[in-house]
Amino acid sequence: MNDNKPSATLADRWGYPLRTSSGDCVAAIDAYYDQVLSYGRNRAVILEAPINDPACVIGNALAAYFIGSQDLHKVSSLLSAAAAALENATLYEKAVYESIVPLIGDGRDEEAALSRHFELVKDYPKNLVSLKRALLLCFCMGQPQLSLNLVEQVLPQNPDQNFIYGLLAFPLLELGRMAEAETASRRGLEINRSDCWSQHCLCHVLQYNCRFKEAVEFMESCSSTWSSCSSFMYTHNWWHVAVCYLEGNAPQGKVLEVYDEKIWKELQSDSDQAEVFVNALGLLLRFDVRGQMNAVKGRVFLAAETLKDKSLWHLDWQLDILALWALARAEESLESDELLSSIKSSRTSHFKKKQQLVQRATMLAEAMYAYGRDDHCKVIDILGPDFDAVDYKMIGASDEQLEVFNEIWYNVLINTGHAFEAIELIKTQLKKREGCPYLWHLLEKAYVLGGVGDANMAAEKAKALEISYFN
Repeated sequence: MNDNKPSATLADRWGYPLRTSSGDCVAAIDAYYDQVLSYGRNRAVILEAPINDPACVIGNALAAYFIGSQDLHKVSSLLSAAAAALENATLYEKAVYESIVPLIGDGRDEEAALSRHFELVKDYPKNLVSLKRALLLCFCMGQPQLSLNLVEQVLPQNPDQNFIYGLLAFPLLELGRMAEAETASRRGLEINRSDCWSQHCLCHVLQYNCRFKEAVEFMESCSSTWSSCSSFMYTHNWWHVAVCYLEGNAPQGKVLEVYDEKIWKELQSDSDQAEVFVNALGLLLRFDVRGQMNAVKGRVFLAAETLKDKSLWHLDWQLDILALWALARAEESLESDELLSSIKSSRTSHFKKKQQLVQRATMLAEAMYAYGRDDHCKVIDILGPDFDAVDYKMIGASDEQLEVFNEIWYNVLINTGHAFEAIELIKTQLKKREGCPYLWHLLEKAYVLGGVGDANMAAEKAKALEISYFN
């Protein structure tokens, strides 16, 4: 599509026209693009754009999107300024504006936003920030194939662009196409060794393939490049390191050192607490699932104390679900009961257009509340016989983040007398991840309680794998 108005005064980093005469405004927009794509800490630079040009449509729209629900009055003012300037805007600016508006305020409509992003990316394929925003929408809807379709649509126009291959790798790995995801990640790193998202995607692949030591060595070799990352990306990459240590049976102290020094410490100084808490709680939960709660009990109780702060509630589905477990495990009955009740009421009323997805996420929340209270029979009753965590992508979690819920499910089945069902599920998972010691330990446990199978073989397999990784 070509703009039918006269050429704009200036262009953004993609070469697309902006109706502004302020070089400082464009510089702020371009800097914001870089921050978003690199998961930088200074996305707030976009707030400088409307200061330098109060009539710039994209500057106002992106600033409003960045602020989100933090200051609704300011957001309304920025959107009004953008709307007032639309008559003189380029078609490109109008397309960006129209893609962002459905993502702001109480009228948030992800489906409408995604549709507009599809058109925007089709007409302006070099705008990787709009592509990334569309991919985030797909992720939160649990639609990795849509993500892949979008990236493949614009890849021919961006064959050597920084960041495009990391964006390609993630939907590939979410679709189980690990070899292709590894190739895409490594291509991204050839272009930019410091691309934290390509690093992250490669770690996903290595982790899934049980190449734990290789994953840790690779990520730790990259870690010096993470200091400029947002708190989420910084702690999430370290979370992957910690999970690889844990899955590979490294000394417990190695895992807890990462938690204390790289995740919890970051949480103390970070304003984006919700995203960092997901990494913190997701790691602690894995200790609990493995029967190692005593090693992290104090940390869980400390996290639960912080999670009494209701300003942290309903910011993120995954956080709400993990918070319920932590509060219940810490025996904070008043707050855990209130959070669950609030999820059932406010979450349901707020997302009327997505009732089926909300219902499923709420079921998982209830199950984690029951699990935190050691009521395993209740977990079975809530989730039913056909539970598979992969069906819960709508909580905004990757396959690796969801896998812990499957591990919980296997344990719950075993502990409630459903060992045979657990054995079949664990065997299926071992076909994908034969090198995971914990799955062999679970199989051993299921064999013993079910009175079938070769428990000694499973135990020996687990022990041999544990020795092979970090010992």
